[in-house]
Amino acid sequence: MSMGAEVSLLVSHVTTYRYSVPVETAQHVATIRPLECPWQRVVSYRWSIDPTPSYETSHIDAFGNEVRYFSFDAPHDSLRVTSETAVVLTRRWDALVPSAAPAWDRVAAELRYRAGAEYIPESEFVFASPNIALASELREYALPSFARGTPLIEGAIDLMHRIHADFAYKPQATTFDTPALRAFHLRQGVCQDFAQVMIGALRSLGLAARYVSGYLRTVPPEGVPRLVGADASHAWVSVFCPGTGWIDLDPTNDVLADLDHVTLALGRDYSDVSLLRGIILGGGEHVVDVAVKVTPT
Repeated sequence: MSMGAEVSLLVSHVTTYRYSVPVETAQHVATIRPLECPWQRVVSYRWSIDPTPSYETSHIDAFGNEVRYFSFDAPHDSLRVTSETAVVLTRRWDALVPSAAPAWDRVAAELRYRAGAEYIPESEFVFASPNIALASELREYALPSFARGTPLIEGAIDLMHRIHADFAYKPQATTFDTPALRAFHLRQGVCQDFAQVMIGALRSLGLAARYVSGYLRTVPPEGVPRLVGADASHAWVSVFCPGTGWIDLDPTNDVLADLDHVTLALGRDYSDVSLLRGIILGGGEHVVDVAVKVTPT
């Protein structure tokens, strides 16, 4: 990990589709602008689409992400979406004391629905979501890290260690829509799978956990190992701890997400924050190329 209190990074993300026959019409949704966060300041942002869309608009979704919609009503045989962002990240965890966190079971009890109780916004992330089921297998897997009375952050970090040790990083083992439970049974996958399995395990205990999409620094500081997943978009986990807030954990690399992690978007799982998706008429077979680079400015 980086040693300074701040780091300035430039994120370049280029996605290119090439179609075997022209696409007649198309509609796309993109989530590619990094978030403004207390620990992340967006200094500049620029994006472009080639060819120029027939229509383009944007809105802020329920999770605070900027979602951009664009469409084409003229034939085209390729699509190139480019995003360039400069961000300044601030170190987040210097004052974190995992053993001082409240007991996980007390937090889970507070997040549980009770008629007439005060609404807790973070409780929205306790429930199942399209890619993440609440399953007894996930709960049983999580429990060795969460003995009764274990401080929540200590338990979450231990669960991260275990997933990192028990699961193999294999890019061809899963696809973008592989459910968390399927990846759990396979014990392999990519960063998206590691994150969704961990989120499912935490939620199965009644804890609030959300999915974070983002990027990793491509070239680490001298003497620091390169993080797994630095060549493409990345994903990690955020777990809610009362009194501290959201704690970001990267089970793929077994680290707390900090100065090497650029936050892009937040959601319940991958289905909420996929970078680029759409519906096309025509196109035939297609080839997609994604190029991501995150470098110090």
